[in-house]
Amino acid sequence: MNKVPFVTKEQVEEIVKTYPTPFHIYDERGIRENVKALKEAFSWNRGYKEFFAVKATPNPFLIDILREYGCGCDCSSYTELMLSGAMGVKGEDIMFSSNDTPAKDFQLAAKLGAIINLDDITHIDFLQETLGYLPKTLSCRYNPGGYFSLGTDIMDNPGDAKYGFTTEQMFDGFRILKERGVENFGIHAFLASNTVTNEYYPTLAKQLFELAVRLKEETGARITFINLSGGIGIPYRPEQEKNDIAVIGREVQKVYEEILTPAGMGDVAIYTELGRFMMGPYGALVTKVIHQKHTHKEYLGVDACAVNLMRPAMYGAYHHITVLGKENLPCDHMYDVTGSLCENNDKFAIDRMLPEVEVGDYIVIHDAGAHGHAMGYNYNGKLKSAELLLHEDGTVQMIRRAETPRDYFATLDGFAIYDKLMEME
Repeated sequence: MNKVPFVTKEQVEEIVKTYPTPFHIYDERGIRENVKALKEAFSWNRGYKEFFAVKATPNPFLIDILREYGCGCDCSSYTELMLSGAMGVKGEDIMFSSNDTPAKDFQLAAKLGAIINLDDITHIDFLQETLGYLPKTLSCRYNPGGYFSLGTDIMDNPGDAKYGFTTEQMFDGFRILKERGVENFGIHAFLASNTVTNEYYPTLAKQLFELAVRLKEETGARITFINLSGGIGIPYRPEQEKNDIAVIGREVQKVYEEILTPAGMGDVAIYTELGRFMMGPYGALVTKVIHQKHTHKEYLGVDACAVNLMRPAMYGAYHHITVLGKENLPCDHMYDVTGSLCENNDKFAIDRMLPEVEVGDYIVIHDAGAHGHAMGYNYNGKLKSAELLLHEDGTVQMIRRAETPRDYFATLDGFAIYDKLMEME
């Protein structure tokens, strides 16, 4: 697959007249086309709903695009709940899936009427003590342990993950919840991350559907939804093939009709909580080459750093790079592409083959639309960049301004040094 940026050199040269690099930019057209394809893929299920994983890209302008297509919000923290509530997302349009959850988070989730997805069997008592009651609808997160495999390929290691109920705890938990008045039950699981295969969701669905039938038969619980969560990945590398969401939807439907329908559970709603799939390919980090260094290696120093996109530094993750205006030139020069943090892992690419690059060139770092800007931080006193939205008509809107020193020092407000700092700004 050839990775082509959704912005051109000419567009970026115009944008930087108003918004200097680095910045994150998102493609409205791509976001809309993708969410429409997702909805179509699961249109066979009457109750289907996508709860966008707010953690991936917590920007209300982008979330509002998804809301136009009926998407809800998957929240995992107090502030994500606050954001959703402030946007007018309430009730069962919010799925609250968290772990090691503070009492105040549960309280706000309940106040907003969110569907609460419990991560641990001990949270049943904790939630009841916190609220003084149990909601009529609750979900439980399932972790079967061991390894999650597709054929002979191990995809992930749920047994080493901190999340979810064991199989035995699911049955015990459903019995306890039913005895305490819960009427509607959901099942949730996230067993593998960023899978670039059409087989993940159908395989996961089979496990959860079989579990749902057993839970219904052995506990008498009324299961109203099954949440396949996230895990559908994106092709970060050009040689990878993207997932076909239409195929995925059809294969989940087959498993649904083979397992749930014969068990009298043909009214169970299917939910998803996708983040990376919804936004990842439709966001990019645009940065400018400001230095070249010729030592033991050839280095390109750019004006972005791991503060703006930490996945390469944190995980060694690959993000494709395009040098704008040089898309058709041969990639015959090897570079490390680096930021300015005082950390040697602050590298967007190591030994990457690119066209010959000059100071002043603009670089697009692909697939930064999820877990990009959201994972930013302020080490070295670095400031997070602006977020821009490229509209379908070609206009550009700032949807989050860049941080300033005033933002960085704001938590010192009230101390004598704060006033001195503001004088220096």
